Amino acid sequence: MNSDEERRQELYSLLGVLPSRTRPVKAQQISRELADTYVLEKLVLDLNGIEPVPAYFSMPLNADGPVPVILYNHAHGGAYDIGKDELIEGRKALQPPPYAEALSHAGYGALCIDTWLFGERRGRDELDLFKEMLWQGRVLWGMMVYDTLRALDYLETREDVDAHRIATLGLSMGSTMAWWVAGLDQRIKVCVDLCCLTDFHALMDTNGLSGHGIYYFVPNLLLHFTTAEINALIAPRPHLSLAGRHDRLTPVAGLDRIDRSMKSTYRAKAAAECWQLKTYGVGHMETAAMRHEVMRFLEQWL
Repeated sequence: MNSDEERRQELYSLLGVLPSRTRPVKAQQISRELADTYVLEKLVLDLNGIEPVPAYFSMPLNADGPVPVILYNHAHGGAYDIGKDELIEGRKALQPPPYAEALSHAGYGALCIDTWLFGERRGRDELDLFKEMLWQGRVLWGMMVYDTLRALDYLETREDVDAHRIATLGLSMGSTMAWWVAGLDQRIKVCVDLCCLTDFHALMDTNGLSGHGIYYFVPNLLLHFTTAEINALIAPRPHLSLAGRHDRLTPVAGLDRIDRSMKSTYRAKAAAECWQLKTYGVGHMETAAMRHEVMRFLEQWL
């Protein structure tokens, strides 16, 4: 076993008591609708054996054969009613058009699940669920990551998906999910994160912990990993990170620290061109320039 794989197992072990990864995933199609540039499937997935997971799967119209797919991760923002609807409707912090439209126009499919507490899984208080899970040896972020990894398992069961060309993408909480899942699972071939590549130590230095919800915090994490060390597990696969220099959730000193570490890691793996961090003079939001970079990066590497 190589060192990176040992570190992946170590990272996964910090996520609390998780359901088995060997139980089969199942899917029920609720509906199939036509949009302007894609076909939208409404699904209910059985991923964890605890509660059903509603999801959207979008496929470009007139797709010919298996297509590359984006595992899309929705944001938090305290908007528990949005969840997976972000894929098809967007949200205030994102540029138009919604990503389902933008991705399908470029020839990509997309899958987005409602994570714990969001969309059709909403109704419980986040802090209450965090505490309940903690009593049971579970970690809320761990259960969120688990469902996303199992969503990746589901994608592999679809004949219309090119399982060798799966990327992951997200803003804010979705950004954090993107780099965690890409670090943990090499089936992700390209990682794109927007506005949440947060250096944990820089966040503490700037008294910014309150900016992130309780879901974000994993017991004992800093005894084992820095943010850069988690992201190093993505190398040498292509990874684009976009951030606002005025975003208090991603202190600039931390971004600079991660960038230096990632440049060194990618150079050591003869893949310097596969890591990019770009910053913009904005806060916690996607700009038109960021959207352009996302689509350009996916076109280049996926």
